[in-house]
Amino acid sequence: MTVIGIDAHKRTHTLVAIDNGGSKLCQKTVSAISSGHAEAIRWATSRFGTDLTWAVEDNRSVTGLLERQLLAGGPWRVVRCPPHLMVRSRVSARERGKSDPIDALAVARVALREPNLPVAFHDPVSWELKLLVDRREDLVGQRVAVMNRLFWRLHQIDPARAEPKKLQHAVRRQALAEYLREQPGLQAGGAGA
Repeated sequence: MTVIGIDAHKRTHTLVAIDNGGSKLCQKTVSAISSGHAEAIRWATSRFGTDLTWAVEDNRSVTGLLERQLLAGGPWRVVRCPPHLMVRSRVSARERGKSDPIDALAVARVALREPNLPVAFHDPVSWELKLLVDRREDLVGQRVAVMNRLFWRLHQIDPARAEPKKLQHAVRRQALAEYLREQPGLQAGGAGA
């Protein structure tokens, strides 16, 4: 079995392959996009076959797409390495300092040393649920921004009217629309209304 340790960043991912004894076999850097992930899989499988364990530093904001594409790409395991476990690997490394290959090597060695690391798993239902939750959070954020702009503009027209009121009730929206229609130079509903 070969372990591929990955130091993931926004633009690139550095991969280091190690054998069962923890010896570094080779390294590669790929772009942090789908074509780069496919290149990483081709590189690893052409050199080492499919008896692979992929180890990524547990930073899902950067590794989410990579994990999904690795899981979809083959019969191997993808494990997540908590960052605090790599400190010991870096300290015991012969090379000093911090670089992407050193970090990828540390990730791989942690995966080799720690048999009970969390295994990445994305089923279709959990992925769809995540997308729905993310979309809802985006919509709530947009609604809050629109309401804040509305109340600031009302404050510019009449500070007494700018008290934040819940506008989800039709009665309050209607009252606000009537008030705006009465204001000189303003048209409720946009131009031409």
